[in-house]
Amino acid sequence: MKIAILKTSADIGAYAADIIENRISHGRMKVLGVATGSSPLPVYKELAARRLEGLSAVSAFALDEYVGLSPSHPESYHAVINREVTKPLGLDPERVHVPDGTATDLEGACAGYEERITAFGGIDLQLLGIGSTGHIGFNEPTSSLSSRTRIKTLTPETRKDNARFFTSPDEVPTHCLTQGLGTIMDAKEVVLIAQGRSKAKAIAGLIEGPVSVMCPGSVLQMHPQATVILDEEAASELQGAAYYKYVAENLPLWQR
Repeated sequence: MKIAILKTSADIGAYAADIIENRISHGRMKVLGVATGSSPLPVYKELAARRLEGLSAVSAFALDEYVGLSPSHPESYHAVINREVTKPLGLDPERVHVPDGTATDLEGACAGYEERITAFGGIDLQLLGIGSTGHIGFNEPTSSLSSRTRIKTLTPETRKDNARFFTSPDEVPTHCLTQGLGTIMDAKEVVLIAQGRSKAKAIAGLIEGPVSVMCPGSVLQMHPQATVILDEEAASELQGAAYYKYVAENLPLWQR
């Protein structure tokens, strides 16, 4: 696992955008996994500013969607992805995929989503955030480490965290569709971004804790190509923070 601890949100956005630009320029980026929430916003902002050649040809798959929200609802992830990713980055809307949280057959919709990812050749790079419960996607604590796209019940803490996006906490859906931890681990590369002290405990569990269903993000310790990009506050509970910075400052030339 590669760990970068940076000073500003702009630094984080540029670092992640550099990775994506490199993959596109070397023909290694056909499918991008996109995340919602505040964590990836600096990345999308930087990518939009760069207007990368080849980015418009990339297909995208979202991590999750609320159950029961119309795609036209401003806080559905259909709408959020369109507003924050598809339009700013100039992606083809026909190639941007989000789970269908309004499907009559939700289990069938989940199975179909997995099939669609496979049909596109899998996800080349998956962007991730992390919740205060340690969830990635909406894989809450106790999620199976081999889980696939499925229906999940959100914890009260996650619903409280997401209430800031809604007029009332009662409007936050209780259920979602989410890519599973096994699905996320199938991505060829993952880049996780976390900012703020509220994420510090989850980040410590992800990087330095045991691999455990109680911190779902810890499964990334077993991913062969995972990068975690943090600000100082998100890194504040890491015992090895000084070492991680030292490693980053002394990377072999071939890793830079």
